[in-house]
Amino acid sequence: MAANLDGQLVVAISSRALFDFEEENRVFETGLTEEPAQGAKKDGAYMQLQLDRLDLPARPGVAFSLIKKLLAFNTEIKRVEVVMLSRNDPVSGLRVFRSADVNKLKLERGVFTKGRAPYNYLRALQANLFLSANPEDVRAALDAGFAAATVATHSVHAKSSYPNEVRIAFDGDAVLFSDQAERVFQRDGLEAFQKHERKLAAKPLPPGPFMPLLKALHRLQQDGTPQMRIRTALVTARSAPAHERAIRTLMDWNIEIDEAMFLGGLAKGEFLREFEPDFFFDDQTGHVHSAAQHVPAGHVASGVSNQLS
Repeated sequence: MAANLDGQLVVAISSRALFDFEEENRVFETGLTEEPAQGAKKDGAYMQLQLDRLDLPARPGVAFSLIKKLLAFNTEIKRVEVVMLSRNDPVSGLRVFRSADVNKLKLERGVFTKGRAPYNYLRALQANLFLSANPEDVRAALDAGFAAATVATHSVHAKSSYPNEVRIAFDGDAVLFSDQAERVFQRDGLEAFQKHERKLAAKPLPPGPFMPLLKALHRLQQDGTPQMRIRTALVTARSAPAHERAIRTLMDWNIEIDEAMFLGGLAKGEFLREFEPDFFFDDQTGHVHSAAQHVPAGHVASGVSNQLS
């Protein structure tokens, strides 16, 4: 019988999101900006550099803590599958798997596309989440209906204060929820937004791209292991009275979150510093940059704030 990923939380992740390949990536990008013949030479230089460093384990990247903790849910039963999904070439893939082995990450599956867009494999993988350092791949994945985020590779790495908790923080509108209310805010302003949300307080918001992931995390928590747990937080610019609709929406989905922060426009970074998530997801680049000074963060290119002009 063929293996399958049914019932597992599946995270597809690129090499640069999991490991610190920034130095190698600069070689690759330099090659892409050269004339074709020189670019081919530079591309070969990148592959040779990875091969030369085959026995040099790559340092952990921004999403390393999240992945390591999620994999800790695999005890007698395999509940989480992490798959490498990367534009890297197969030769570079050798170093990825060796680095994972040295860091005691049990990775078994990988797809390496040598420069081609990899997001079209997400459906076959039944992926619940795609993390990449490539914004184009992330946007394409979101357009295809998958939860995806561009990892801010300059982010501060997660602290080790909570080794037995996977801590994940989410923005609300355009991430967990649709951008329906955000459109009202951007079109008509704060007063109209609050009036709109007060009027519709009892009506659940439509789901955003990360609602299925939140549900999958909720199932993992319920079916999990005593050694590991998940702690989630909603960190949103909403404030009273617009908070009620967000809470009621989560109740309608039968999902409990552990913490909710309604910040009314305050910078999120310092609040996230106190929560210490392994990852934070937001649709607005300003919030991502604020967060990245304190915690691992990723940009969700979803909703009205990210419409291409």
